[in-house]
Amino acid sequence: MGDFLKLVQNENMKIYRRLRTWIMFAILVLLMMLFGVLFYMGSSSSPIGAWDAVDQLSFLYFLVSIFSVVVAADIVAAEFTWGTIKLLLVRPWTRTKILVSKLLAVLLFTLAMSAVYLLANMAVSFLLFPDIQSGVFPKGSGGPLGYIMEDLLYNYIDLLVITIFAFMVSTVFRTSGLAIGLSMFILFAGNIFTMLFHPTRYAWAKYMLFVNMDLGQYRGGQVGPAGMTLGFSAAVLTGYVLAFLLIAWFVFKKRDVAA
Repeated sequence: MGDFLKLVQNENMKIYRRLRTWIMFAILVLLMMLFGVLFYMGSSSSPIGAWDAVDQLSFLYFLVSIFSVVVAADIVAAEFTWGTIKLLLVRPWTRTKILVSKLLAVLLFTLAMSAVYLLANMAVSFLLFPDIQSGVFPKGSGGPLGYIMEDLLYNYIDLLVITIFAFMVSTVFRTSGLAIGLSMFILFAGNIFTMLFHPTRYAWAKYMLFVNMDLGQYRGGQVGPAGMTLGFSAAVLTGYVLAFLLIAWFVFKKRDVAA
């Protein structure tokens, strides 16, 4: 177990020793501050509360998704690009442990990036908008904090699916560019495909990845299109994630890196 933790630590060092990683964190915080100031200047005529500001700034979470995809797409592909994969495989670690350690390092990065996003959002909002009264959160939502955390959870699940997809593509094709491109396509074109292949028109469409990505549609126990429920979408997403991980593991396990 100790050897595996050292392997995970090694993968984390590869992530956080790169200047790119800290630039990502800086961009997230700086943009949070910039948009916070812009919202503050634009709300002079109609002041908003701090929790309302937190909710308005939540659109910046898409940056967390993009940055997580970049790291996931690079963590395996870079080993092949730099030729360092051979150095890993000659160590007394199985390929499964190596792949799992990389995946765990990516997941820890997504948690760290999400934590920085939440802390920066709340810090900027409460500093610029000291009034904590809120008018945008529905009753029965668990209060502003409960609503914000529930929304963050839904968004984080979407992030996990996209990130694991990027990790799979990176492992299978050994190229970070393709992994980033396909993941961004899913992230931004999902709504278009959902409209084209809507479950109310095509029964099979409710099993598509795009249709099940938005878990926020089930907030408050609501039922989705064609009778879809939160449990159904969660099961479909789980199936896709397991398929992505199995494909990545099978390809990495069988790949010849002798050349």
